[in-house]
Amino acid sequence: MSKQWRWVVLLLPLLAFLVLVGFLMRGLFSDPTELSSALVGKPVPQFSVPDIYDPTQIYTEEVLKGEPMLLNVWATWCPTCRAEHEYLNQLAAEGVTIIGLNYKDDSRDKAINWLNTLGDPYRLNLFDANGAVALEFGVYGAPETFLIDADGSIRYRHVGDVNERVWQGELGQRYRALTGKGEG
Repeated sequence: MSKQWRWVVLLLPLLAFLVLVGFLMRGLFSDPTELSSALVGKPVPQFSVPDIYDPTQIYTEEVLKGEPMLLNVWATWCPTCRAEHEYLNQLAAEGVTIIGLNYKDDSRDKAINWLNTLGDPYRLNLFDANGAVALEFGVYGAPETFLIDADGSIRYRHVGDVNERVWQGELGQRYRALTGKGEG
């Protein structure tokens, strides 16, 4: 083997190591709540799911049109959902339109009991027992919240709980810009 090829063979593992370190460092400094979504800027996916309270009432993607709103993906088995629930009640009391998507709960009754106990901030509550609708939205897990415009297009995706900091940041700012409402 020539001297030139020996250097290549010796430097190749070092180069591979440096690329791996660069990739891992990028991950260390990224924000896990900022997951990109291929659906941002596109219409919400088509779906057909029952109402959580009335299984005979079926909703389609048409319920996510008409005004800017939040679609909040939640579940009773999700501790972070419980943590954000009080703040969602506050937002709903302030006039923020929120649609709930109950995600992979094993019991409709358990979900209804949760809402009766903790309050129901949702204008409508969709029951996604097997997670098919959430999968269409690209949901990784609960909670996730989507900002949807009046035309039914996804404008923003937030992964994690909605709280005061999140609402005063990008999510709330984007919602207010869509609704034409000032600070709040």
